[in-house]
Amino acid sequence: MKEPKRIELPCEILMGPGVIDQIGEVCGRLPLGKRSMIIADEKTFEIAGARVRDTLKSSGFKVCYILIEKSDMETVKAVRNLARRKNVEFMLGVGGGKCVDVAKLASFEEGKPFLSVPTAASHDGIASARASIKGGKKLTSIGTRPPIAVVADTLIIKLAPYRLLASGCGDLVANITAVRDWELAHRLRGEAFSEYAAALSSMSAQLIIKNAAMIKKHTEESVRKVVKALISSGVAMGIAGSSRPASGSEHLFSHALDQIAPQPALHGEQCGVGAIMMSYLQGGNWRKIRTALKTIGCPINANELGIEPRYIVEALVTAHKIRPDRYTILGDGLSRRKAEEVASTTGVI
Repeated sequence: MKEPKRIELPCEILMGPGVIDQIGEVCGRLPLGKRSMIIADEKTFEIAGARVRDTLKSSGFKVCYILIEKSDMETVKAVRNLARRKNVEFMLGVGGGKCVDVAKLASFEEGKPFLSVPTAASHDGIASARASIKGGKKLTSIGTRPPIAVVADTLIIKLAPYRLLASGCGDLVANITAVRDWELAHRLRGEAFSEYAAALSSMSAQLIIKNAAMIKKHTEESVRKVVKALISSGVAMGIAGSSRPASGSEHLFSHALDQIAPQPALHGEQCGVGAIMMSYLQGGNWRKIRTALKTIGCPINANELGIEPRYIVEALVTAHKIRPDRYTILGDGLSRRKAEEVASTTGVI
């Protein structure tokens, strides 16, 4: 008999224009306690954090806050120390990936619940149980717990630069190649596979591809589409119990670029370009992926990423070493000749 599987998902998701003003009501409905801490950076505190603070205070909560600059272990330690001094009972990550991920890991290590309050839709960490934290020069993905609630105000997210929204789309479209890698690992290596999580992840990607032209208009409705897909992608990872539904060879390529390129692009941008090439390797419809990304306004080649072609090739050659335990279409690695062929055939270089 198989051991029972525990699936943790957000208890509440509130999404739409102006929902940030309901955060006090959300916190009141959940078993959180009264002492809260907001984790934000200087900009996101000005955009949304101060509003969250005032709303919580008017709802009877005690609130402290910390402004962070980095998403590294030292920052996580500083957040934890303040949380202990203030006897914090729950945390709120208010901002982009940096603030949400630091709040996610700090709250997990302190055994406290946290709420995700995104101010940008640049990647699928909004509702996932994975935190991307820098350890030294490397960005490490750490397993935590998903947020107890997500409060995504689409009017606030719309104020963020369009490039961040487009980056989120790149991260989502990459689910197509991630799922195919997962299926491959299941077939060849017997890795556990969830059809439900895979279907939800694929649906999130297709939602972006289907609405590419509408997303480009950058309306509140288009922002809502992207946020909905990002949350669905995060939920898919929660169901799977891993990042497999949304992270495959294209993510390995992106992480390799982060290590070798002098100035990497945004995570979702690199994953989108990676998905074009990995889909080619998988025998998929890579042209459809490229067209959708181009329509949205995501980079589709090295020049648009602002990265020299030689780093693209090097990342393709070394990507399989990033996570040797994660089997993908890259197998035991590409030769330099094959990497050049993949990148040039798909127009990435």
